[in-house]
Amino acid sequence: MKHRIDVMIPTPKEWVDTVLDNFEEFLVDHADNERKASAMGMSFIAKYPDRTKIIPALIDHALEELEHFKGVYKIMDEKGIVFPHKIGEDKYAQELVKLARSGRDERFMDRLMIASVIETRGMEKFKLIEEALDPGEIKDFYKEIWTSEARHGDLFVQLAMMYFESEKVKERLKYFNEQESLIMKKLPVRPAMH
Repeated sequence: MKHRIDVMIPTPKEWVDTVLDNFEEFLVDHADNERKASAMGMSFIAKYPDRTKIIPALIDHALEELEHFKGVYKIMDEKGIVFPHKIGEDKYAQELVKLARSGRDERFMDRLMIASVIETRGMEKFKLIEEALDPGEIKDFYKEIWTSEARHGDLFVQLAMMYFESEKVKERLKYFNEQESLIMKKLPVRPAMH
């Protein structure tokens, strides 16, 4: 069952063209995002160890994201791309996190909704890349990635519904989806996920 909300503003074709024209730069950013996604799953466990119902799913999520990192790194290695020591800040994620409420339960719900929104945007963008690539291993890899991101977009909503009323979860998801669209409007087009 689909729990995520589709993005309100589609990614422009200009972004896809920019990624394809600067694919090596995009790969570095993609790898970094997979690394951060894996770490995020584990940080939920560290911050909310009492929420035991979410732990098994988040361990699986973190491992899957780490596998994605491994896959992107393999492509980078084959192309002779070195993973840099420092990568720029992710203004997109920072702007979303600023909107999270501060109470323990409220922040927990909001961070799960932010994770769903980020994964759903990732699904949309990775699908665009997969559709634009020539047939081959990299195209197949990006199909695997976007289908996984779709599952993750649903997962974070399902995890929230283990602890909160579904109507309240849907209300916060809608709020973050709307806010995400406003943030997307302000972002420059560059060969990066956000």
